[in-house]
Amino acid sequence: MIGSALSKLTLKVKGWKLEVNPEAVSDPKNVMIGFPHTSNFDSVLAMAAFQILDLNYHILMKKELFRFPLGPVLKSLGCIPVDRAKSKNVVQQMVEEFAQHDRFTLAVAPEATRGKDGEKRPIRTGFWHIAKATNVPIVLMHSDVEHKIGRLFAKVYPSDSMENDLLEIKRLYAAYGVEVIFASKAE
Repeated sequence: MIGSALSKLTLKVKGWKLEVNPEAVSDPKNVMIGFPHTSNFDSVLAMAAFQILDLNYHILMKKELFRFPLGPVLKSLGCIPVDRAKSKNVVQQMVEEFAQHDRFTLAVAPEATRGKDGEKRPIRTGFWHIAKATNVPIVLMHSDVEHKIGRLFAKVYPSDSMENDLLEIKRLYAAYGVEVIFASKAE
């Protein structure tokens, strides 16, 4: 309750509003992706939204951030350290995490590190592999920086075609003026 009140205050002070399609967050387990990823403050705003929605959220972060004294704080906030050099193990690690919980939201910023000078890079598709392996939907979140609106607006259930699912995600984000770039045939 305190976390939710503090989160609402954080959004209000920063001038942000939250728009949620209830259907998008109706499943107890999901992988949530968000665009655009503009700064590390995106994570703070996302965590505030997750607190307000009472989601059992977790965020993947590079393991280098988990050194003392920040490590214990990040873990208490639901952050999970990831060794980016061993990314193939992340899917299995997340399968095990999802299996241990009745409610579990994994938030991922597929753009990862932004390019120099605002260069848009192709997104990473690990979120799709995690959602497919755990049989959960992918919830789409949009950070409208210009209007200061955070949106959780749709979900996509992974099919047997990653390419088709990525094209659907691209189409749904395009409705909000967000260009999602893929490094696959889905382009």
